[in-house]
Amino acid sequence: MRSAFPCGILTSVARKFNTAGPVRPAKDYCIPPLERLDLAEVLTLIRDERYFVLHAPRQTGKTSALLALRDLLNSGAEGDYRAVYVNVEVGQAAREDTGRALLAILGKLGSLAQVTPGGDRLSGQGPALLAEHGPDGALAAALSRWAQAESRPLVLLVDEIDALVGDTLISVLRQLRAGYTDRPDGFPHSVLLCGVRDVRDYRIHSSRHKEIITGGSAFNIKAESLRMGDFSVTETRRLLLQHTEESGQEFRPEALDTIWQQSQGQPWLVNAMAHGVCYRNKANRDRTRPITAEDVFVAREQLIRDRVTHLDQLADKLQEDRVRRVVEPLLAGAETRRLETRDLDYVRDLGLVARDDPLRIANPIYAEVVPRELTYGTQAGMNQDTAWYVDARGGLDADKLLAAFQRFFREHSEHWVERFEYREAGPQLLLQAFLQRLVNSGGRIEREYGLGRGRTDLLILWPRAGGLQKFVVECKLLHHGLERTIRDGIRQTLAYMDRCAAVSGHLVVFDRNEGRSWKERIFRREEQADGRSITVWGM
Repeated sequence: MRSAFPCGILTSVARKFNTAGPVRPAKDYCIPPLERLDLAEVLTLIRDERYFVLHAPRQTGKTSALLALRDLLNSGAEGDYRAVYVNVEVGQAAREDTGRALLAILGKLGSLAQVTPGGDRLSGQGPALLAEHGPDGALAAALSRWAQAESRPLVLLVDEIDALVGDTLISVLRQLRAGYTDRPDGFPHSVLLCGVRDVRDYRIHSSRHKEIITGGSAFNIKAESLRMGDFSVTETRRLLLQHTEESGQEFRPEALDTIWQQSQGQPWLVNAMAHGVCYRNKANRDRTRPITAEDVFVAREQLIRDRVTHLDQLADKLQEDRVRRVVEPLLAGAETRRLETRDLDYVRDLGLVARDDPLRIANPIYAEVVPRELTYGTQAGMNQDTAWYVDARGGLDADKLLAAFQRFFREHSEHWVERFEYREAGPQLLLQAFLQRLVNSGGRIEREYGLGRGRTDLLILWPRAGGLQKFVVECKLLHHGLERTIRDGIRQTLAYMDRCAAVSGHLVVFDRNEGRSWKERIFRREEQADGRSITVWGM
């Protein structure tokens, strides 16, 4: 079998940035997938006949890595193995119909077996194996038969293991566990299970037994759990500069920095933004035209507005309670919150929040997608006219905009906030929905929020003749008394203004005390600090 790697060899076929499926080095720019693994550890585990796990968020490069590993093992460069890659997602549609799911998986294995000397006995044998061994023994029997007939140690690379559901997943894990003691002559020498989450963290509902089965108990033979990370800064630049090397088109330094900052190295986001600026942007198809940071922001906005599958799948997870329990206090800028470890591990495995502290959304693009998705219906119900908050010179009148929101909040907040599933963050989400018209009119909002911050930071960027206007809007919930909240908020607003070089600062204080009248809650006042004026809005 011809190895697909390494990918540094140039071909006559113009390569592009890959946004769908495993990388094809002859056609796609790529970081060699095996460089993204601890290959020495993986090979040691295989040599030592271990069963282990590789996990990472979706569209991170797991399948590309498995295919590269298969090719490497079959090449003989790292030992004399028969490596087989199988994607068990074919059994997902059967859900907990274990027999139907196993028939699909056995059919997939049989197709793969046709091209290998020892596995040809499995071709078309799925129904017979099921009839003889039942759904809870057919897979083990098939793998045992293949391992015994194979002249070389059989290494099984199983992709999308967590696509299987309930009793089907339990059955597959237990059959692999049951055959473990017969390896290497009577069962696969080594097995690698690959999915979004560590098998240890699976809590699988068994309809058959009416109980929760943990992955750790169903697959307690796991030796290690390895995780594939995002691109590093260096890997991100290496990928992007492959385009420059092959096409001659330059990425300006600020464009390279912006792609990294906005994606934080998430592989699909890096490729998607790069594809957007280099191919979807018609002007940039002229390879003499350099890629700018503004081009990157245009591509970023297009991705978000298109609700592409990657982002749409992520947004769909926001409806799950265990995701909401982590994300809601982040959006609200809560000062403290005790989170369940299982919830936090799950959301980190999805790639939605960063794996290190402080707890935060994983990258600015996801941080933008989350509030937009949660306020999508609210935005659609608001007037989108832009004329009233744009002055005669095309500039943004931020004071007029926030005054209008204050009136809107007083009149409609009780009705609108109740619509949000994330009610704790309702006032902040309502403000962001109101401000979304700026983005729809050509402006941009950068958002910073997270647990322990005690506020939500919004930076409004508005293009006009003569330069970009920048306005800071700081949102705080009323805690510890009004004057202390304002004092702390002014200090935080000034610090954010300094960091962003903003010309104007606004502090919005939301009072959620239902016993207080609107007359007490609604106010506007100017505060002076460090020679600058900050407008404080009470709501």
